[in-house]
Amino acid sequence: MSDAPEVRRGVVTPVRVVIGLCLVAPFVAMLWVGSYAKTDPTFIGIPFFYWYQMVWVLISTTLTMIAYRLWQRDQRARASHEAGAAEKGGAAR
Repeated sequence: MSDAPEVRRGVVTPVRVVIGLCLVAPFVAMLWVGSYAKTDPTFIGIPFFYWYQMVWVLISTTLTMIAYRLWQRDQRARASHEAGAAEKGGAAR
């Protein structure tokens, strides 16, 4: 057999898709300027253009936090799965 290390590829899982969507959504919302390039409706005297962006700061923070927590959970599950697989492999030898 070869002494070359195993090359592991990332696996696309539903959790990772959700993580990606959480991280991409703020970019799409902010880059689609035509959707918020207007003054009405105003909120406590602030034009829509400004308060829409400020609301997205809060939404982006929340989505990033969710993505981070999901990533941590995914990594823990993956580590425990690999540990279990290594344990079974060691017992079979």
